[in-house]
Amino acid sequence: MFLYQPTKGYAYNSDSIFLYDFISIFKPKGKLLDVGCGVGIISLLLSRDFNIETSIIDKQEIMLQYAKKNYNINNIQVKAYLGDFINYEIEERFDFVISNPPFYNSDVIQSENRHLNIARYAHHLPIDELIKKVKSILKPKGRFVFCYDAKQIDNILYNLIKNKINPEVLRFVHSKVDRNSKLVMICARLNSKSMLKILPPLIVFDKNNNYNREAKNAFLRASTNSIKGDYDI
Repeated sequence: MFLYQPTKGYAYNSDSIFLYDFISIFKPKGKLLDVGCGVGIISLLLSRDFNIETSIIDKQEIMLQYAKKNYNINNIQVKAYLGDFINYEIEERFDFVISNPPFYNSDVIQSENRHLNIARYAHHLPIDELIKKVKSILKPKGRFVFCYDAKQIDNILYNLIKNKINPEVLRFVHSKVDRNSKLVMICARLNSKSMLKILPPLIVFDKNNNYNREAKNAFLRASTNSIKGDYDI
């Protein structure tokens, strides 16, 4: 699978690959919406692997254009929305909503690159507003699968439960076995009463800085070929 990415601005990273792999556990079907899709990496891989009807939304026109281009060159159909997800009126309801949203704290020194800033910092898509909006477009028993800053797990769980999107499966990602987790992946389901299941952590690198087997297999399953270039789209 080939994907174009801009030479400047946001580029997908291992978080997207690991989230794709995590979402695959739940075998998506029906209608799926990718919120803040960027170049479309996560939903594109899922659309390749599963029989789903895919929609994407991003507030940055340039990123949405890259995503649409990537769907086109891989011969996969997609419905694209341009706009701020929080304020966008979407009439459809979805079986799956997925997202790798911006979650960096706005108090740190921020990138002056506008595209990077929107892609990285939480004030562009606050977690409480994101979850509230997701609730309004999920079908009964629909799933919300996403990743976020592990240090904010208390706030994430609070807002999910508050909106009756019950967290069902959770997995922390650690760069190494002795490092604190910086990323958590969560699958939550509307109106579910299931008990929370915490999976074993995903440890990305071994002591020699090589990818561990599970992380390596995620990249192999994704099998992406990225092309960086600024061109007339």
